[in-house]
Amino acid sequence: MAVKPSPVLVAPDSFRGTLGARTVADAIGRGLEATGLWQADLAPVADGGEGTAEVLLARRGGEWRVAEVSDPLGRLMEAGFALLDNGRTAVVEVAAASGLELVAAGERDAQAASSAGTGELMLACAAAGAVSILVGAGGSASTDGGAGAIGAIERGGGLGDASVTVLCDVRIPFELAAERFAPQKGADAAGVARLRARLNELAVALPRDPRGVAGTGAAGGLAGGLWAALGARLVGGAAFVLDALDIEQRLRGCHAVIVGEGRLDATTLDGKVAGEIATRARQMGVPAHAIVGTNALDRFEARILDLQTILEAGDVEAIERAARKLAGTL
Repeated sequence: MAVKPSPVLVAPDSFRGTLGARTVADAIGRGLEATGLWQADLAPVADGGEGTAEVLLARRGGEWRVAEVSDPLGRLMEAGFALLDNGRTAVVEVAAASGLELVAAGERDAQAASSAGTGELMLACAAAGAVSILVGAGGSASTDGGAGAIGAIERGGGLGDASVTVLCDVRIPFELAAERFAPQKGADAAGVARLRARLNELAVALPRDPRGVAGTGAAGGLAGGLWAALGARLVGGAAFVLDALDIEQRLRGCHAVIVGEGRLDATTLDGKVAGEIATRARQMGVPAHAIVGTNALDRFEARILDLQTILEAGDVEAIERAARKLAGTL
């Protein structure tokens, strides 16, 4: 059976904490091509969270660097960052230095967790000569409004002339960061109330108030802290990465697109990359399908994204099987 002339665009995010975006894309691609029906155009993606630096590095070229930083609970560790554009642009992931996955489930402390390691990683970028620092704000363990990062940068003498752009993985404002995300970081109801109060106190003390500004709640409010204290520019992480990957051009030339992420849920509609791709595909008349670890969308939410098929698959072998199954229906 001949391979169809138009490829299938394969554009999954990572399955957070289990499988990287490249691993997921490769598995889907193998499953599609094993049927002899389709060629896969592999485009692993990210939304500012885990894997953002890897995706941009693969697309634009550059090198990895490593720096010693503090983890969310203050322990020393090594974290990497990417240098692009002959070292002029650096990409930092909050998840790499201040990420929830760096803290074991039994020791998660939403009140104590700090973003200081992210600030230390940004200092390393400036020291390496970067004049533009992209901060992927997703997957954080902290809800400190960026106070830890700001303090670390101040103690380190600042970032010089380097500009900062935060790639926000959500659109929520600063004041909702505790309510929306602190429970998954270990906070109970009382803890959420304390964190909310702390964020409000910080908002008043910062050079400008981040409350009410879309995206400032990303990474436990770190986005808002950097916006307020350092004049950081806030952009949608998903849109930024997709534009860097020329996704719209690739969508125009494909038969269909397959998105993926570890958990498809209401947050997918709130700036996550799978939702962004599905929206663009719908606008361009390209059928969109999904292979995910868990599908927690209700029917109305799935209808908003206009996903033709949603298949669950939790490991590499299951993802390949799902892709083979999907290949016959595209």
